[in-house]
Amino acid sequence: MFTGIVEETGEIVARDRTADGLRLRVRADEIATGLERGQSISVSGACLTVERYAEGEWFEVFLATETVDRTYLGELAVGDAVNLERAMPADGRFDGHVVQGHVDAVATVSSVESVDEDWFFAFELPSGYDRYVVEKGSITLDGISLTVADLESDGRVTVAIIPTTYELTTLSEKSPGDPVHLEVDVLAKYVERLLEARFE
Repeated sequence: MFTGIVEETGEIVARDRTADGLRLRVRADEIATGLERGQSISVSGACLTVERYAEGEWFEVFLATETVDRTYLGELAVGDAVNLERAMPADGRFDGHVVQGHVDAVATVSSVESVDEDWFFAFELPSGYDRYVVEKGSITLDGISLTVADLESDGRVTVAIIPTTYELTTLSEKSPGDPVHLEVDVLAKYVERLLEARFE
C-alpha cells in the first residue's frame, strides 16, 4: 500500500523490450538506498517490484504485458522523469490516502493554469470513471495523492497544486495532451460493488 506522497522523482536510464514485457532501469538517490529485491515501489502510480538494484544509484523493474497495455510506462524514453514512492511501512505516518498502485486507466491533461503561486490542472477522465470521483474527495494521478477541487458533468476533474507538489513531482513537466495514470479511490469501488450485490 502507498499514500500518494511522492518521495522523489527518478529518471529512466535504460529500457529493454522483451517478448514478455518491458524492463526499466530507474536512477534514484533516496529510493535506491536500502532497497531489497522483491520490494514494491510506485513508479508514477504503478506498483512494481524491484528485480535488481545498485545501492543509492538505480533499480530495475519489469513490466508484464498487462502493465504495459494498461499504463503509459511503455512509452517512456530514456531521460524521462517518473514519480517514486516506496510502500508504506506498517508503523509509518499516513499523510495522503489509501493508494494501491493499481492503475485504473490513463487520463489526459486538458489544461494547466498558473494562479499566483499555485497551479490548477484539469484532467479528462476516461468514460465511466467520473462516477468514482467526488468534489473534495481523493484521487491519485501519476502516483500523487490529490484533492478534487472541481468535477464537471463531462468528466473533467480539476485539482489545485501547491508549489511544493509542483516542484517535487513530474507535474511541472506536464502539458495539455500529456497522459497521467489514474487510480480512483478504492473505497468508492468497494461501495459500488456492495450496492450492486445488495440489489442483485
